[in-house]
Amino acid sequence: MSKLKPLIFSLILVLWVILAAVTAFTLDSEHHNNEKDIFRTPDDLTALEAKKQETIIDYEDLPPADTEPAENEVPVLPTPKEAAELPTCLLCVCLSGSVYCEEVVPVITAVPALPKETAYLYARYNKIAKIAQKDFSEIPTLRRIDLTGNAISEIEEGAFSKLPQLEELSLAENRLVKLPTLPTKLTLFNANHNRLRTRGVKANAFRKLVNLSYLYLANNELEAVPPHLPESLRVLHLQNNNITAITDETFCKGNNTRYIRTNMDEIRLEGNPIILGKYPNSFTCLKSLPMGSYF
Repeated sequence: MSKLKPLIFSLILVLWVILAAVTAFTLDSEHHNNEKDIFRTPDDLTALEAKKQETIIDYEDLPPADTEPAENEVPVLPTPKEAAELPTCLLCVCLSGSVYCEEVVPVITAVPALPKETAYLYARYNKIAKIAQKDFSEIPTLRRIDLTGNAISEIEEGAFSKLPQLEELSLAENRLVKLPTLPTKLTLFNANHNRLRTRGVKANAFRKLVNLSYLYLANNELEAVPPHLPESLRVLHLQNNNITAITDETFCKGNNTRYIRTNMDEIRLEGNPIILGKYPNSFTCLKSLPMGSYF
């Protein structure tokens, strides 16, 4: 036991020295900090306090992350004239040879300038009023044009004359009273829901369209079935017109009882003031009777 006393005393002494050193260091640090504040002027302390206040963020003054427009705020849109001067692909969607200009806002009143090599144009439900000869003169690659649901009342002669590849043309739901010369390569022509009368359709309007398979002329004011329908025709819609009579030559060849229209699948004549039962010899070349009133 007597041997451990010097060792215990030594340990106590070392701990006392360490504690004294830590206490002295702490007091010196506090004195140093107080000394720094003592030598600051009142202006320095004011500036320091102001800087602290600048770093405080008042979240009530910040705008919300997703600021919405005012309830009554109306977006500013370009006028039709300004819209006509914009590049087509800003107003419409241009995608891989196709141009989609459907229900454009603001509405377009003329056929837009098309990119070179456009093959398909969809400009439905706008306010296009006229088709000019120049509108398609430099786009010979067009294969399909759909202008359904516009306000077209005039088509300049030759407007489609430079479209050797055009196969489908839709002018439905417009205000046409006559038809222009059509491209000879057409396979489908749709002029439903217009104001066409027989005098506005040339006698040879469809004669040279040797590839025409689908002809839609329903809901017009035609008084007669257009003559010289091509042999290629498969579907003919003429319902809801003013057709009052047909002849043995309308669909068949009256002097050739062996003639058969092999391609014709469907003829619609319902909604016309004609009694089809009065013309039994007019359908002898057809594979099926036209739809309409027979009594």
